[in-house]
Amino acid sequence: MHRDLYQKLQEWKASNRRKPLILQGARQVGKTYLLKEFGKNEYADLAYFNFEEDPGLKGYFQGSLLPEKLLQKLSIHRGKKIEPKTTLIFFDEIQECSQALNSLKYFCEQAGDYHLVSAGSLLGVQLGHQQSFPVGKVNFLHLYPLNFLEFLAAQGKPHLKNLIAGLDSFQPLDGPIHDELTEELRFYFAIGGMPEAVAHYAVHRDLPEVRVIQKEILNAYLLDFAKHASPSEVMKIAAVWESIPAQLAKENKKFIFSALKQSARAREYETAIQWLVNAGLALKVRNVSKPNLPLASYADPGAFKLYGLDVGLLAAMSQLVPQTILQGDRLFTEFKGALTENYVAQELTARHDQALYHWTSPGTAEVDFLLEHEGEIFPLEVKAGMSHKTRSLRVYGDTYHPKILSRTSMMNLKQDGGIINYPLYAVARFPKK
Repeated sequence: MHRDLYQKLQEWKASNRRKPLILQGARQVGKTYLLKEFGKNEYADLAYFNFEEDPGLKGYFQGSLLPEKLLQKLSIHRGKKIEPKTTLIFFDEIQECSQALNSLKYFCEQAGDYHLVSAGSLLGVQLGHQQSFPVGKVNFLHLYPLNFLEFLAAQGKPHLKNLIAGLDSFQPLDGPIHDELTEELRFYFAIGGMPEAVAHYAVHRDLPEVRVIQKEILNAYLLDFAKHASPSEVMKIAAVWESIPAQLAKENKKFIFSALKQSARAREYETAIQWLVNAGLALKVRNVSKPNLPLASYADPGAFKLYGLDVGLLAAMSQLVPQTILQGDRLFTEFKGALTENYVAQELTARHDQALYHWTSPGTAEVDFLLEHEGEIFPLEVKAGMSHKTRSLRVYGDTYHPKILSRTSMMNLKQDGGIINYPLYAVARFPKK
């Protein structure tokens, strides 16, 4: 399903500067499936080692980390020799073995003919604590939930995916096509992009059963908190995670610590928030008051919004009944547009694989997202319905004079003077110069 990332894996295999690859991403976004398919399709042999299912593997990494020694032991373990170039070595759940992570350095330096990939459900958390992990010795890729275009392809509508992917103007689409895409987006808001949920709906068309799958995934995340976080942080991580729907349902979606408990302070929860971000479960969108390059240098660390990794999981956490899909555009405006903003954050993150920001001017205006792209800053205002109002965007334009102002809404493709409208179903095409 993740065709774009599969292509990046093919480019990694062909690269002359290939290093061991780490695939990051939250639990159940499809990392294992994707890398196994890549190994089966692109190599003569796949050598798969899972450090969670087979804890005995850790013993091979307690002594020498020289690739020659490790390859010999791992070949004996699997009963088949690991060959250079033609065997893909796959270390799964590698966060369970710190020494296996450290060994990637030596594979890079001493075993360049061997192709090695790795993945792990909480790898981002582990890397945050890996003091000796060598910078520059591995390649990184990040896997996100399926975006809306990938969802269309998975639902047997690749023609709609190709239509959006190939847009090169802002001429409105024909009414029936616009309506069909809007209808599909409603279903995406309820189903989201977690591969198991998408695959189940594609076959069975059963939304209540999709919700059961989503709740199972959410329960697995809660178990991860208890298993992998320190005892002192577990309750804080859970409190932050469970507060995300309520935080986004406010008119002002800035994360408010006092919503966790009356006396909560930022310093008490900083580690918990970073744990969720590192685990790939939350997207942090920081505030800037001056949109200058690089945006990271102008971000206020204490002012941010926190979105979930997947709009369908957010709908499940919010107890939104699937029947809302049948109620016109209510799904887009529910909870003060929380699902819509989360969807846009998710789409832009998956498309550009970089941090997002938002801009505020005290008491006067707010632009929901700022994106750095090819040396420029592009503002994007999100409208949950059909609203034409662009006051905040115009304030931003009058103050900073960007070349292009962009809005995403339920309206069709449109260019209104200096403002471009991306339909929500085509927001992955933002930005176009």
